[in-house]
Amino acid sequence: MPIVVDSSYAQQHGPAVSMKRSNRVFNYFVRSLTGAGLAATALSAPQGQAAESPASDPGESQKPSWPTFPSAPAGAPNVIVIMLDDVGFGAASAFGGPAQTPALERLAAAGLRYNQFHTTALSSPTRAALLSGRNHHQVGFGTVADTATAHPGYNSIWPKSAASIMEVLRRNGYRTAGFGKWHNTPVWENGPGGPFDRWPNGLGFEYFYGFQGGAATQWVPLVFRNNAFVETPKTPAEGYHFTTDIADDAIGWIQTHQATGADKPYFLYFAPGATHEPLHVPRKWIDKYRGKFDQGWDKLREEIFARQKAAGIIPKNAVLTPRPKQLPAWNSLSADEKRLLARQAEVFAGFLEHTDHEIGRLLDAARAGPRGDNTLVFYLVGDNGASAEGGLLGSDINIANAFQGVPNPLEEQLAHIDEIGNENWDNHYSVAWGWATNSPFQWTKGVASHFGGTRNGLVVSWPNHTADNGAVRTQFTHVTDIVPTILEVSGIELPQTVDGVEQLPLAGNSFAATFKDSRVPSAHRSQYFEILGNRAMYQDGWIASARHGILWEFGKWSADFDSDTWELYHVAEDFSQAKNLAKKYPEKLAELQRAFDEEARRNNVLPLQIPTAFQPGVRPNVIANLKQFTYHADQAPISVRNGVPPLTRAHRFEADLTVPASGADGVIVSAGGRLGGFSLFVKEGRLTYASNFYAKSIEEVVATEPLPAGDVTIAVTFTPRSKERWSGGDVKLEINGKVVTEGAFTRTGGWQTTETFDIGRDRGTAVSAQYASPFIYSGVLKQVRLSLL
Repeated sequence: MPIVVDSSYAQQHGPAVSMKRSNRVFNYFVRSLTGAGLAATALSAPQGQAAESPASDPGESQKPSWPTFPSAPAGAPNVIVIMLDDVGFGAASAFGGPAQTPALERLAAAGLRYNQFHTTALSSPTRAALLSGRNHHQVGFGTVADTATAHPGYNSIWPKSAASIMEVLRRNGYRTAGFGKWHNTPVWENGPGGPFDRWPNGLGFEYFYGFQGGAATQWVPLVFRNNAFVETPKTPAEGYHFTTDIADDAIGWIQTHQATGADKPYFLYFAPGATHEPLHVPRKWIDKYRGKFDQGWDKLREEIFARQKAAGIIPKNAVLTPRPKQLPAWNSLSADEKRLLARQAEVFAGFLEHTDHEIGRLLDAARAGPRGDNTLVFYLVGDNGASAEGGLLGSDINIANAFQGVPNPLEEQLAHIDEIGNENWDNHYSVAWGWATNSPFQWTKGVASHFGGTRNGLVVSWPNHTADNGAVRTQFTHVTDIVPTILEVSGIELPQTVDGVEQLPLAGNSFAATFKDSRVPSAHRSQYFEILGNRAMYQDGWIASARHGILWEFGKWSADFDSDTWELYHVAEDFSQAKNLAKKYPEKLAELQRAFDEEARRNNVLPLQIPTAFQPGVRPNVIANLKQFTYHADQAPISVRNGVPPLTRAHRFEADLTVPASGADGVIVSAGGRLGGFSLFVKEGRLTYASNFYAKSIEEVVATEPLPAGDVTIAVTFTPRSKERWSGGDVKLEINGKVVTEGAFTRTGGWQTTETFDIGRDRGTAVSAQYASPFIYSGVLKQVRLSLL
């Protein structure tokens, strides 16, 4: 029967107050009507009043009593869900891979490894399915938030009809916290001004610490605590790293909970940015792998496959699928190419081991406190298969260049080979390393038709609640199965309505029965897959697969889905999708194609989409109709992906300053960072406007006279020379209305997308080599105005 929570209070007082009141409403009526921790029905309570005992005499004062609060069922476990990013099935040592993951191995030895666990093949979709228990298109995430379209299955708008697991648990007596990457807010809503109802706190986390978006620099990220930007506690020079930071914060949260509320269970979601590009990790972790990848990707894949078989991670009859023709053989490469590419893999492996180390610290803290043994851990080793965005040569300079069509030639990358992994570069590995670490499967991230995109390692550990510890479970499972499993073991039912909104049924199935019984058949017998037109249909040990395109050739994809070739695999006997049976069993293939069409219609998959990233006008834009902007010193930074117009178009900055008699230097405006962007600053008293063209070149127009003391108005006007991409343009610098310098940029581009738009400082890496961040303006910066011309 439905659980109903009054929504009128939210309409009057806002969601933050409503959530607190919902707890009181929910639990008071549950207990008053049923006397139980779970209610079949809950009604609305008087708004904002405590429960009172009825008086026998109207003139007699009523005796007040405290309202009750939500209480989880007795014995409900703490739940920790760990979600790594872009890690292939065969990357971690716990699944036969080259990167050492001792924390994961310890967890597996005390729990279970699942070798048929599936994700969606892409980041936002997997995370939405994981935390909602519904298929990704059902909740608007048929693609990543950055490439949303207006179609319901792809609009990135998490519906109220799909309450998250943290929201359900919170209303049933759990504490909830999230740390790390959050990639499920619409791009046009992820700025510091909100709205916040689709931020982590708005979707059920009482506490959140992490970043918004698909990727972030690990050295100088844009970090939010709940809904507010916060400065990171240290700089890279002082040893800051994002994964360490969120591990410290999560440990602190657990310890605070243990000290103040250990009688309540908690749900903790830990989602580091690792190992998504940029691959950033301290040098000592990289150097541990020096020379470990000199054998190349072909030999590495064979080594992983052999270890997987020896450890029983894959069946003895599994077949290693061959390298696709789109990837070069290692032996065909030059010595310089091998040297560069091997270093890329060393950085990746060090990044993964470092991440596992920090997770180990978190798990040790969780186990050490009260209820530590009653903590159920799901360690998801990736949200999809290994990455393919790096292209054939990878990118040791700036992965954004690859998306913009800016080449990263071999000789340029080799010049910085010993620096990759540090804060100066947004580096990534060659797609061939991704393919290798997806052993034994075909393809990579983004290819939802094949297990190289959708098969990830999963480890489950729950002391005294699993049998055959250290064993491998082989049941077909899916990311949507995590929510129903948590609900089953915690003794909590999914509500039929939340805040008056009827809830979608769960798409997944609990696999809790497999914790103690290896012979239990798979509860998840049928599952569709679709990402970027790559699609598949699984049913009872068979899968039909249609690959539409590969991620590193994304710009070449057509919208002709009817011409895609369907393949058929009997994966109950063919673990790695090695033997295509489409010609042998055409009837079975047709059956699965029909099943896919039915599931596609039911789950908002149709029409199939090939979304485009960062294209103006494609999706809502909070500044689309604005021509004038006003900023103030030290305001919250704005992600350059949201809320900042492109500075390659005609524009004018004006700023009101007070310059002391001794002079003042510093940044007035910065957009982007070392690997691309724009900066207006004062150096040695002279106004300078700089254009950093994707770290290829930095051009600067410098005022010929210094700023005078006192109140000063400065301005810079940029006029592009043509509408051609990267065409450059003319620059005029003004002081108190007088043009003091004219110059030009020969080419202008976009900005480093992991950086920010800042006023009065440069919070991330420096756009210009003329200063070191943050280079705070030392005078008084009153106001900055931007006009689009």
